[in-house]
Amino acid sequence: MFWNPKYALLMATSTVVTFLSGILIEKLKYRRTVVAFSFIINLAILVFFKYFDFLLQNINILLSVFNIKLVEKPLDIILPVGISFYTFQALSYTIDVYRGEIKSEKNIIKYALFVSFFPQLVAGPIERSKNLLIQVENLDKVKRFDYDRMTEGLLLMLFGYFQKMVIADRAAILVDTVFNSYYEYNSMALILAAVFFSIQIYCDFGSYSLIAIGTAKVMGINLMENFNTPYFARGIKEFWGRWHISLSTWFRDYLYIPLGGNRCSKLRKSFNILVTFLVSGLWHGANFTFIAWGAIHGICHIIEEQLKPIKEKYLNKFNIRTNVFSFIILEIIITFIIVDLAWIFFRAETIYDALLYIKRIFTRIDLWTLFDGTLYNLGLNIFEMNILIIALFILISIDLIKYIRKESIFEFLSKQNLYFRWFVMLFLIFYIIVYGKYGAGFDPKQFIYFQF
Repeated sequence: MFWNPKYALLMATSTVVTFLSGILIEKLKYRRTVVAFSFIINLAILVFFKYFDFLLQNINILLSVFNIKLVEKPLDIILPVGISFYTFQALSYTIDVYRGEIKSEKNIIKYALFVSFFPQLVAGPIERSKNLLIQVENLDKVKRFDYDRMTEGLLLMLFGYFQKMVIADRAAILVDTVFNSYYEYNSMALILAAVFFSIQIYCDFGSYSLIAIGTAKVMGINLMENFNTPYFARGIKEFWGRWHISLSTWFRDYLYIPLGGNRCSKLRKSFNILVTFLVSGLWHGANFTFIAWGAIHGICHIIEEQLKPIKEKYLNKFNIRTNVFSFIILEIIITFIIVDLAWIFFRAETIYDALLYIKRIFTRIDLWTLFDGTLYNLGLNIFEMNILIIALFILISIDLIKYIRKESIFEFLSKQNLYFRWFVMLFLIFYIIVYGKYGAGFDPKQFIYFQF
C-alpha cells in the first residue's frame, strides 16, 4: 500500500471513464457495451495493481507442478492507497445510471468531487451516488454554520480518535506480539490475542469511518453509517448487516442480487451467497487467507439459513423463549466466537499459520496463566492493560446505548444536561491526550483498511 501523487492519475482515469460512461449510457443504444467498457477499464486497473503479482505467483506454482518453465517474476507492484474504495464507488455510479436510478452527472468537477471526496477516499464508507452525488450537487444550499451539525461531527471525530489512539493501537501491541510468534504461545495468550484482534480491527476501521463521517458532517455532507454495534449481532447474517455496511450492501446490490439473490432455488441461493462472500474476501486482499475468511463467513451464513427452520422447530418444541437476556446473550457469544475464529484467518500470514494457531488453542491448554501474571508479558503491562479495560468499558457502554436505545452517541448526549455532555467530551479528550498511543518512541499504526 502506498500513497504517491502519480497514482492520482489512476483515480483521474477512473473518474473520466465512469463520467463519460454515465453520459453515453443515456445517449447510446448499446448501453450494456458502455457498462462493460467501464467495468473492464476500472477492474483492469484494480486487478493489475492489486492482484497481478498474486496471480503470477500462483500461475508459477501451478506450472511448476507440470515442470513447465516459470513465467515472469512478480513485479512487486505497490498498491495505491484507496484504489479498492474509489473504484467500487465509481462503478456503482455506472450501474445506478444504467438502471435508471439516477441521471448522469454533466458537471465533471462535481462528479470528480463525488469520486474523490477526501474524508472517505482511502477507506470508505463506500458511498452511493444516490446519496453523496446529490449532496455534492446541492452544496451551495448547505448552511455554512450549523451548531448542532458541527457539534455532532466533532463528537464523532472525537470518539473516532478515542477508538483509534486509545484502544486499537494499544490492542495492536499485544496482537502483534502474539501473532508474529504464535508458535511460542499457548491457549490463553492465543485466545487473548484473537479477541484483542477482533477489538483492534473494529476500533481501527470503525474509528476511520467515524472520523470520515464526522469530518464530512462538519462540512455539511452526510455519509452513510458503516458500523452498527456488529459484535452484538445474534447471527452471521445479522453481523453482516452491522459490519462494514457500505461494502456489504454494495456486494448485496451489485453482485448478490444480479446473481439471482433470493429469487431462485435454495441451492442457487446458497451458491450466490458463497460467491458473494468469496469475492468479498478477495476484495480485501490478494491472499488466500482473505478468501478463506470470506468462505468461512459464506459457509456459516448458508448453514445458518438452512438450519433456521430446524432451530425454530426445536425452540418451539422445548418452549424456549428467544426474547430474553439469557438467550440473546448466548446467541451473541456464539456469533462472536465464530467471527473471532474467522478473524484469525484474516490476521494470519498464511492459511497454514491460521490452522496451526487454532490447533494450539485447543491442544496447548494453560489455564493457570490467567492467574500467574504471564499474560502481562505480552507487550501490555498491568497498567496498560487496565487503561485498555477502562477504554473498552466506555466503548461497550456507548455501543450498548446504541444497541438498546437505538440512539447514536450524539442523540443520547443531546438529551442529557449540559454539565454531563461537557463531562463526557472533556473526559474523552483527557483520555486521548493522556493515554492515547502517540508521540516519541511509539510506532503509530496505519489504519488496517488502508492496505485494501
